[in-house]
Amino acid sequence: MTEQQWQMWIDDAVMLIDTRAATLNVTAPLDQAKLDYVVREAVVAHVKRPEDATQVTVSVDDAATSKTYKSGKGRVTILDEWWLLLGLTDPAGAFAFDMVPSGSPHLPWCSLAFGAVYCSCGVDIAGVPIFEGAEDC
Repeated sequence: MTEQQWQMWIDDAVMLIDTRAATLNVTAPLDQAKLDYVVREAVVAHVKRPEDATQVTVSVDDAATSKTYKSGKGRVTILDEWWLLLGLTDPAGAFAFDMVPSGSPHLPWCSLAFGAVYCSCGVDIAGVPIFEGAEDC
């Protein structure tokens, strides 16, 4: 591997991190030690598994040697745990927001809150919760 290749992969990792920070509107500088760690780990992971090749066999006369690789992405990749370390995770995860508007008469555990097309707490028929522990509210 040449120094130029390594620098290209380092630049790729930094570009991915800068792009994620811009997408999430993060303007504060990232912790330099954490940034260095993530870039270093991403480049080393890429060097260890540069391609999607799973096995390489070299044969010479009667001898043969094989090496098996775990599948790589074929490009520098930042793992989810590294995004978390940098504080660059997307806040809009699977359960990052309430699907029922605030001030809703529906109970928090009403099926509407989980994407159903029907109400399970009774607000749709009575205007107030009448099922599923409504007496506790």
